[in-house]
Order: sequence, then C-alpha cells, then structure tokens
Amino acid sequence: MTPASFAPALTSAPSSHGAEARVDYAHVFTQAIDRLHAEGRYRVFIDILRNKGAFPNARCFAGHNGPKPITVWCSNDYLAMGQHPKVIAAMEEALHDVGAGSGGTRNIGGNTHYHVDLEGELADLHGKEAALLFTSGYVSNEATLATIAKILPGCVIFSDELNHASMIAGIRNSGCEKRIFRHNDLDHLERLLAAEDPAVPKLIAFESVYSMEADIAPIGAICDLADKYNALTYCDEVHAVGMYGARGGGISERDEVAGRLTIIEGTLGKAFGVMGGYIAASRTIIDVIRSYAPGFIFTTSLSPVLVAGVLASVRHLKASTAEREGQQAAATMLKTMMADAGLPVMLGGTHIVPLMVGDPIKAKRISDILLAEYGAYVQPINYPTVPRGTERLRFTPGPTHTPAMMQELTDALVEIWSRLELKKAA
Repeated sequence: MTPASFAPALTSAPSSHGAEARVDYAHVFTQAIDRLHAEGRYRVFIDILRNKGAFPNARCFAGHNGPKPITVWCSNDYLAMGQHPKVIAAMEEALHDVGAGSGGTRNIGGNTHYHVDLEGELADLHGKEAALLFTSGYVSNEATLATIAKILPGCVIFSDELNHASMIAGIRNSGCEKRIFRHNDLDHLERLLAAEDPAVPKLIAFESVYSMEADIAPIGAICDLADKYNALTYCDEVHAVGMYGARGGGISERDEVAGRLTIIEGTLGKAFGVMGGYIAASRTIIDVIRSYAPGFIFTTSLSPVLVAGVLASVRHLKASTAEREGQQAAATMLKTMMADAGLPVMLGGTHIVPLMVGDPIKAKRISDILLAEYGAYVQPINYPTVPRGTERLRFTPGPTHTPAMMQELTDALVEIWSRLELKKAA
C-alpha cells in the first residue's frame, strides 16, 4: 500500500479532455527530498580522489577551492588492496592484453579466461566445488536468494532481522514465505523452524559479520539447527572474506564450518579492493543459479580488467596474513583509544568500529565538522541502514592507518563531543 505521505499531489488544470485532476510530479519528487532533509537523512556524496600508494590519504574537492588533503576513515577497502602494487599491475597488464570491456553477458561474448580462473580461485578459497561471479555483492544476494527459493516448491526462508537490504530484496522477489528471527537468536530461530511442516523446503539466510553492529553470527550453531530441521544455509560473508581465516576465507574458514554451509556469498569490492560479487556452492547449485537467475543471465559480465585485479588480490591474500594482522591491530587500537576517551564506541570482536550517536542530525553535524575542520572523512550511518535512534559513525581503520592518525581522530572527536554537548559513554 502506498503511504499517504507519498500520494501524488493533484491539481486541477485544463486538458484536451476538459478540466480534470492532474498529477504534479515535480511537487511529489520535491516533497520526497524535503522529507529526507527534515529528518536529517539526506545523503551527500563526497567528492574525493584517493592517492594511489598512499591510502588512507586522499583529496577532497567539495566546499573549497582546489583539492584539500583528507584522511579516509570509512572505506570498505579494508586492507587497502585497491592500492596494492600486484593488483594495479595485474589490471594494467589485462587492459593492454585484452582491452577494457568484457563484450557482453557471460553467454554472449563476456566469458573470458580471467572469469574462469577467478571462479576457480573463489571455489578453492571456500572449499566448494564451484563459484559464480556477479557484478556486485548486492546482485549476487538478490539474484541467488530469489532464484533458489523459486526453484524449491513451497520454500520458506528464515532470515535474520538485521540482514542486508540485498538479501531482503532477494527474499521478497522470490515470492516465498519468510520467517524473520531475532538477530543471532538461536532459540527464536529453532522455534520458527520447529513450527514448520518437516516436508517443506527451508533455507536459513544470515550474515557472518554484521557491519553495523560489529558482531558475528554463530555459524556452527546455525548449521546444527539446519541439520536438525533439514534446512539449507545461505551465509553472506561480504564483510569477512579476505579478513578472517588462514587464507581469507571468512568467519566460516576461521571457525572451520565452511564445509557445512550450503551457499557462501561474498564481495570483491571490500577486502579484495576491486568490484564484484560471487557465490560458492556445489556444482549443481551453481549451475542452477547460472541457468535460471535473471540478474546473472541478462547482465554484462565484469570487465576482465577488474577480474584480473581481483584475481591478483585473492591470490595474494590467500598467502599473506600481514594485511589482516595489521587491520586487526589498527581496529583494536582505535577501539581502545575511543573507549579510554569516554566515547560511546560499540565494542565487538570484528574489524569495524561503530561510534553511537543516536540522532541523524547530530551524526551528520559531527561528520561535517570532522571533514571541514580536521580533514577526517567518515560518513554518518542513518535509517534505513540502521534503525531510527541508533544512528552512528562507522570507522574502518586499516593496516595503513597509523597510531598518530588514530590519536588525532580521537582527540578531534573528544573536542566535538564536548562542543556539541553530546552524551559520553557510561
């Protein structure tokens, strides 16, 4: 049902058919944007360029004459692999070898040897028989969940309440029944599973690392429930691949449960530093998604230049732990500094450092001051990404953020908290 606030504005105006009500489209669109401004949720995209080889240093072009040096604190390029010499060299080599674009969908001209090699590396990373590339993590979630549930007659999907919007979209587009379980609540999940007909196909969809809460799902225990109630499992590892496990296979590799998961989904645009998404599963499931998912079939494939960069990144992070160790050390240090300073940092066991604000207008104000006065860039996180009243700043320190940078950031936040008379940690 369309909310009343989104109802089209009607005006009376003559037409070729006489006087009649007409939709004032411009007014409707303007009202929609005005609502976001009034709620403090209007999003501003920053105008920056990263400095190759010097991340997190960047140049900001917004609000002043010429570029201003800034430090980036909210990139999802967690390990700075988008700046890694091996990645850049691989992309340059591919560009001069095969050109820029892929040439079409995977079925029509867009299936290159780079794509085949990368899918093999990703399948190996997760100990699965096969993998499938998509243009983004959003598309891989939406296309896979929508397709797999349609293939299973009468399927019921059990979804964690904090699952990403792409997972929600896939479940919705599948048209299947869904059950929402409280975040990481195994008792609630089991009650929902037990209430279903044992003969009904079931799929449990969840994430390994929840990027806004900075917490981790109990994957092994969820797999236990899946075994008990004959359910498939779908684990979104986008904030964990490259980051955890001996070879960067994610939380499921770290906890030695990857083999128990039916489908593992990941991204190539966060820890791996480039672009794209993928799933890894049995050869049969991959073939089903490859053959039935519109979001895969009808989309131009990733440029081989991008795929070559990801291939270099995945291979490097399978062998190197230095980036992961440096990132974890940086996250621990920043959390400690913020907590010692009395800032309301959300402590968790992941690489993400959320700072609770609880108000969208104040979160945007803090972000604006940090950028304008301190040259520190972090975006406010507002509804619908997080529930209303839990607005926050989300910091992602990486292996190239120095202790001096972290101390400067913490000192700036303390000053701003005092200036705006914000509540400190209890």
